[in-house]
Amino acid sequence: VQLVESGGGLVQVGGSLRLSCAVSGFIFSEYDIGWFRRAPGKEREFVAAASWSGMNWSGSSTYYTPSAKGRFTISRENAQSAVYLVMNSLRPEDTAVYYCAASERVPVPWAAGEYDYWGQGTQVTVSS
Repeated sequence: VQLVESGGGLVQVGGSLRLSCAVSGFIFSEYDIGWFRRAPGKEREFVAAASWSGMNWSGSSTYYTPSAKGRFTISRENAQSAVYLVMNSLRPEDTAVYYCAASERVPVPWAAGEYDYWGQGTQVTVSS
């Protein structure tokens, strides 16, 4: 299993970015994908997750941290074997290294320990 993030960069406050997570080595329908981030000097935190293994998280197959809900969207494109995180209305506090992670049937999407595989991360910097 391999995960490779891309799409990070420098963006102004209020701007948008689309992060990509290229996945290989597993079948989409059996895995759940999460996005996490780590800001300088802070702990890693959950951002968003989507289940393609059939998990139901509070009545949905997607789950977002409150700060991401309404601004970020997680999706996938089967043909490209990629998972995306579209981030709109970016704020300085969104500045972090963003990681995608994967595992089979994740019961608790916000728990980093539930994910077996991680990418190397992509830097997002939001300037004010």
